[in-house]
Amino acid sequence: MIMDYEKYITEIGERAKIASRKLALLSSDIKNKILDSMADALEKNADIIIGENIKDIEKAREKGISKAKIDRLILNEKRIKDMSNGLRDLIPLNDPIGEIISMWKRPNGLLIGRVRVPLGVIGIIYESRPNVTSDAAGICLKSGNSVILRGGSEAINSNKIITKIISEVSVKAGAPQNCIQLIEITDRKLVDLMLKLNKYIDVIIPRGGRDLIQKVVQNSTVPTIETGEGIVSIFVNYDADFEMAKKIIINAKTQRPAVCNAADKILIHEKIAEKFLPFIEKALNEYNVQIRGCSKTRKILPNVIEASQQDWKTEFLDLIIAIKIVSSIDEAIEIITENDSKHSETIITNNYSDAQKFLNEVDAAAVYVNASTRFTDGGQFGLGAEIGISTQKLHARGPMSLNELTSTKFIIYGNGQVRE
Repeated sequence: MIMDYEKYITEIGERAKIASRKLALLSSDIKNKILDSMADALEKNADIIIGENIKDIEKAREKGISKAKIDRLILNEKRIKDMSNGLRDLIPLNDPIGEIISMWKRPNGLLIGRVRVPLGVIGIIYESRPNVTSDAAGICLKSGNSVILRGGSEAINSNKIITKIISEVSVKAGAPQNCIQLIEITDRKLVDLMLKLNKYIDVIIPRGGRDLIQKVVQNSTVPTIETGEGIVSIFVNYDADFEMAKKIIINAKTQRPAVCNAADKILIHEKIAEKFLPFIEKALNEYNVQIRGCSKTRKILPNVIEASQQDWKTEFLDLIIAIKIVSSIDEAIEIITENDSKHSETIITNNYSDAQKFLNEVDAAAVYVNASTRFTDGGQFGLGAEIGISTQKLHARGPMSLNELTSTKFIIYGNGQVRE
């Protein structure tokens, strides 16, 4: 029997829309009870989740996927505990739904206000990382939105079991049926159909690499919030503390190289290049990081690979980094502007004026001074779990937490006014 994909996705959309209207009316207490139940269920079923996750890992290894990308797939007890903690971290956060943002009175006596409301139905298309399944479900639920999840085929077994566990327990705790749904068919045709489901889906959020994001942006008739791709640079200024720079670079590149806030480029001021390059090469070699350098870099470090033009605008998602010597902070900012993805950037400097210049002139969602870009994360910013890092400017930018998954509507109180 041939599956009717259009009927399948339409029915998911219809169910999500019905659920969203009920979910928008849930009290904060009930939503928090649901989140706590979801967190408990993940921990209690950790062995089952890990068992399904192993199937995905084995298939990924058979396909020859890199170790760094397999790391994104892996679920163990610690990561499942982190997933449950991410859900619990949402509980003490203020529920944005129903918040009166402002209210004012007009000369004719009308009382006009703006109140936060859910977006409605959120579609999330993501790759690899199965922890996104619970993060997205939790943050959508707390912000009163139903969610349609479409994870990558490489994590299908993990995503199916996580969705089953949290959706079943959420309904028992008071959530409407079908407020959390996963598209379980891995055929990419389902993505194409999902992108046209604007009758039911209010916004689509893609999380993944450039190809995925561009496919969604270029083909979706549903409003889209761009997230995910992180082409990230670290600028080491002429007065940088070498030990601080090493600590930040190693953390930003090697802690989890396959995530969007990991560093891809190091820009080094020419005044310190001869001393700093051998110093940082030694540190990177200890972590088996492949270095690709510009022509000036290779004169100082003759053993490094020659960087291609494409390397300056590549999100490596692996233990690879490109290094370029620059003549000034202005050149560094220009390279970042031309090549990076407006995600996260950092300067290492002891110069207040240069630090402020970098903060003011670099156009990115998160701009740092003397800190690792790995902090660009909803949890690290104190926002609770996040649904992604928005790299655009309209509606939301940076880590997207509860407020970013809401819209507003005007509410007007009158006592018989009519317009003349």
